[in-house]
Amino acid sequence: MSTFSVKPKVYFGVGELKALREMNCKNAFIVTDPFMVKSGAINKVTEQLELGSINYEVFSEIVPDPPLETVAKGIKSMDKFSPDAVIAMGGGSAIDAAKAITHFRGLVKSGTTGVAVEKPMFIAIPTTSGTGSEVTAFSVITDKQLNVKYPLVEEDMLPDAAILDAELVKSVPASITADTGIDVLTHAIEAYVSTEASDFTDALAEKAIKLVFKYLPIAYKEGANLEAREKMHNASCIAGMAFTNSSLGINHSMAHIIGGRFHVPHGKANALVLPYVIEYNADIKISSNREYTKAAERYAEIARFLGLTTSNNPREGVRSLLNAVKNLIKTVGIPNRLKDLEISLADFEANVDEMAQIAKDDACTVTNPRNPEVTELRDLFCKVYNGR
Repeated sequence: MSTFSVKPKVYFGVGELKALREMNCKNAFIVTDPFMVKSGAINKVTEQLELGSINYEVFSEIVPDPPLETVAKGIKSMDKFSPDAVIAMGGGSAIDAAKAITHFRGLVKSGTTGVAVEKPMFIAIPTTSGTGSEVTAFSVITDKQLNVKYPLVEEDMLPDAAILDAELVKSVPASITADTGIDVLTHAIEAYVSTEASDFTDALAEKAIKLVFKYLPIAYKEGANLEAREKMHNASCIAGMAFTNSSLGINHSMAHIIGGRFHVPHGKANALVLPYVIEYNADIKISSNREYTKAAERYAEIARFLGLTTSNNPREGVRSLLNAVKNLIKTVGIPNRLKDLEISLADFEANVDEMAQIAKDDACTVTNPRNPEVTELRDLFCKVYNGR
């Protein structure tokens, strides 16, 4: 049986934080990072809560790639406050951590008492346009001891509401805009070629891809352009709706462990991997007399709806898409080789075999259009490191 979930209610536009006043809650537990507090951005949320006569407590210990230890701290703080609503404000790390804190707190309390714990209302407010975590059942948590990222997928981690306020992202630095923007593109492309893709996810993925190609270069160059910021914020959410229903592929499997092992920002890791994964999944050979893979045909469809080609030949379509993706990544200043990030060859070679196995075992690999061998993933990592 196939399903498609559209659970979160999405508020979008400019000035939409006012929706917080209307939330039916009395005590809100805010999960965020130190920068949101130091910069005063958190005040935009707390002011709305005060106008709605809603009590709140702020847990601001979230760091990039949130570790298990932070989740444990969050559970203890949340227990003391006992909220009826959780508000996650920040990038993917804050929202992912809030999901994990809420989810595991419920498991721990129900396991201790034997009684199911009522889940608080979950409101996600993204301050970057990238992860789509505000509308997904995914959360990525890091084991710092093993330098491994674990993607968690649980239906009860889907937020109840998402607030997309473009005012919150217009000051995001260009480099982060680039990384998160390519993350959006990767979500959408992987959703489109996933083995679990459907008419519903295709429609969302297609729209997100079009929005990224049109508006990411503008948002990158003109950070204060509110239209471009709003469109990229929407694209991130739309791509999230697509991939939470279709899942992803080895692009994310590889990016997870690159980030976990070498501390590369997630969006940048996806950008480094994306061209090589498209090429691998498409499996376009030199010979013209062969049956094309379904993935090649799907990538070619993307090239056609982007207007990159009018040809029905999958080989030409894949090549057109590859060139466009590479050009977009270059336009937003992301390098095309892992070694350009000051990762030594010795360090890479010491880790690559284990990375290949971890990527193979990653949950995202299951829905990749091509089932890779560990040796093939190792070869892909080597291409990502060295470039061509």
